[in-house]
Amino acid sequence: MDRRSVGIVERYPAQIIVPIVDVVALLIAGTIAYFIRFQTVHLHDRYWLALVVMALLILLINTTQGRYIRWRIIKVSTLVLNLGMVWLAVAILVSSIIYFAHASEEYSRLWISYTLFISFIIAVALRVFAQLLLKYARKIGKAKRPVFLIGPSLQIVHVGKGMRDAPFEGYYIAGIERLRDKPDSLFYERLIRRVVQSGAREVWICVPLEMGGLVSSIFYELRYQTAEVRFIPDFEGMQLLNHRMSEVAGHLAVDLSVSPLDGINRIVKRMEDLVLGSLISILILPVCVVIAIAIKVTSSGPVLFKQYRTGANGKFFKVYKFRTMYVHQEPEGWVTQASPGDERVTPIGAFLRKSSLDELPQFYNVLQGRMSIVGPRPHALAHNDYYKDIVESYMKRHKVKPGITGWAQVNGYRGSTDTIEKMEKRVAHDLWYIDNWTLGLDLRIVFLTIIKGFFNKNAY
Repeated sequence: MDRRSVGIVERYPAQIIVPIVDVVALLIAGTIAYFIRFQTVHLHDRYWLALVVMALLILLINTTQGRYIRWRIIKVSTLVLNLGMVWLAVAILVSSIIYFAHASEEYSRLWISYTLFISFIIAVALRVFAQLLLKYARKIGKAKRPVFLIGPSLQIVHVGKGMRDAPFEGYYIAGIERLRDKPDSLFYERLIRRVVQSGAREVWICVPLEMGGLVSSIFYELRYQTAEVRFIPDFEGMQLLNHRMSEVAGHLAVDLSVSPLDGINRIVKRMEDLVLGSLISILILPVCVVIAIAIKVTSSGPVLFKQYRTGANGKFFKVYKFRTMYVHQEPEGWVTQASPGDERVTPIGAFLRKSSLDELPQFYNVLQGRMSIVGPRPHALAHNDYYKDIVESYMKRHKVKPGITGWAQVNGYRGSTDTIEKMEKRVAHDLWYIDNWTLGLDLRIVFLTIIKGFFNKNAY
């Protein structure tokens, strides 16, 4: 394997070949499934239309969720899970489209199942094969890129550790140049000589933000070198959110704190909420009617509890829950969290809170577009005012719509937050969710919510 072929392996499959392979795999799987179901390979026109829709959805979701990027270096189990979530989302969307188009009699559910299952197996198998091939190439030293590191000792050690922790990314250290004092002409002469001698194909400038002014000087001195140059800033001590490079108003920007739910991702998230929210709302309607009657006949007061909460981008909205407490008056500007044996909670309210059934009316908030099925749980306004000055980056959780369930909740951080540490853990999980959002992650959280059950020892 020569350098030219290595370059092709390194740069192009994730962006060009793999999407094409996914489409071809779907066409092959559709033909095989049609033969299994109808004993012929001549697909009816409406089945070709279904394949086109499936292919577009697979490409759209894989692209928006970054599944065509870095798949070559992740664990096989993670790869299978990520693709499984994509194919599951496609199955849900296709089934929903067929259902709402009243075309369920026109398509074989067995064919749809076989098509998606076979194409999923092919997609996973080809990616795993490519991973093995790339690992072999790197094992024999054919797909590794030598890197020269420049920066203070602490930053070089940090970057070097990251490189060692991700050996299959194919980088190795060819040389280092430590920055101690302000560089002079002798430093730059030595730097250029060492970069050339190292044979490095890339030079990484690893400096903290306060030394950012040196980047332009070092870059200028490297102007005659053919090695690729990267700037790896150190954001130590900063609470970042979805940090990335972007272009705004014709300028290159380092995004320190932005939401990933923008552009096409916002549309995908809203489609998820509308499809799942509509289906779930239909399923839970009889349960909601029974709960409403039970609340009405067991205690005086309204069926629904309404309270303003903070939504996306800090906008207030009215959240709906089934009333679980006797009607009472709270001191102005204060919200007392429920506690074990709380006398304010009605008998049926205790069951509703423990089982999370009191949250069911929030699916109406989802259909309104004010909440999502998955997201950070909305807190009372008084709690926001209290914690925003105590927990770092607390208000960043409001960059996205609040959710009925969330990453913090499925990891055990739901219910009362009677200590600062508990709130810090919940906020940390909320920010991780925002920073790592994908459609697959949302489906995983929904799945975990169902698997772990609605009952929780921390809810009372």
